[in-house]
Amino acid sequence: MSEIRPRLVCDDAVPMMEGRLEQFFNVDYLPGEQITRADLKDAKALIVRTRTRCDKSLLEGTDVSYVGTATIGMDHFNVPELTELNIYYTNAPGCNAPAVAQYVWSCLLRAGFDPARHTLGVVGKGNVGGIVVEWGRRLGANILVCDPPRKEKGLSDEDYLSLQELAQKVDAITFHTPLSHSGPHPSYHLADEKIINLLKPGTILVNAARGGVVDEIPLLKAMHSKNLTAIIDTWENETGINGHCGLNPDLLREAFIATPHIAGYSLQGKQRASRMILETLGSHFGFSPDTSGLEGPYTPPTVLTPQIIINSYNPAVEMAQLRKSPEDFERLRNTYPLRNETGL
Repeated sequence: MSEIRPRLVCDDAVPMMEGRLEQFFNVDYLPGEQITRADLKDAKALIVRTRTRCDKSLLEGTDVSYVGTATIGMDHFNVPELTELNIYYTNAPGCNAPAVAQYVWSCLLRAGFDPARHTLGVVGKGNVGGIVVEWGRRLGANILVCDPPRKEKGLSDEDYLSLQELAQKVDAITFHTPLSHSGPHPSYHLADEKIINLLKPGTILVNAARGGVVDEIPLLKAMHSKNLTAIIDTWENETGINGHCGLNPDLLREAFIATPHIAGYSLQGKQRASRMILETLGSHFGFSPDTSGLEGPYTPPTVLTPQIIINSYNPAVEMAQLRKSPEDFERLRNTYPLRNETGL
């Protein structure tokens, strides 16, 4: 009698998974935003991306013991509730960090940032922010860093500034924090009216972190009153109400660059995420997953110049598509043709 394999539910937008798990699980691939508790009946594991809220309402009463998200962010995880349910949870830290750095630097350079004479403020020096800092210094830019958690931990690799200090000294500012509403360092509306008003006229502001990190209302006002330049990939109310797009139409129209949350959408980043989730899944259930052909850890580019970065990525197509059909935000994101990091 053949062994009965456990069930696993996987978001069908997680790339390069099909065929790698079927030896160990009976796998159901479902749209992430449509996964319900009923879908998890008798399932032992769940693999998601950002559109599945993982909490008691979804998971209580199920047999799920593992939840993995093939993304950097975990703001869609209710960590205390997952802990209470004794569910192992994990993400893919740093998987798409090089792609986000590629996006940030290509957009900054297109917006007129000159590494030879301008100062960049990086808020959050984690996996993504660390690469943004590394590339900026290789390009010759003056880089200032704000990261209170790292400062409190005594990590002395930077002369960390407060956000208030940093905001007044930079020609561009880019945010690379998770989204949190509580705890010692909540990041919801981290860039609020006070911080935005401290920015010098003409400053470039980049949000490729999470939409709620930047308060879009005072940002719009400052774009008019102080000629701020906005580069926006992550938006407040991306999913809107009942799945309908809730993007701010004025910010969409007036941002210098506006894209549908695809800064980290590289082929290599997606492969890293899938590999990392496969590895933790295998470790949790005691099997060796097939990770053949999937990208390994990031290695810095050998040569890096402004022109190489600009040539490696151009946001024009996705910008035009989003402005033409903002109601198609989710479709544009889910069908985005993965770009390469290998031009760097």
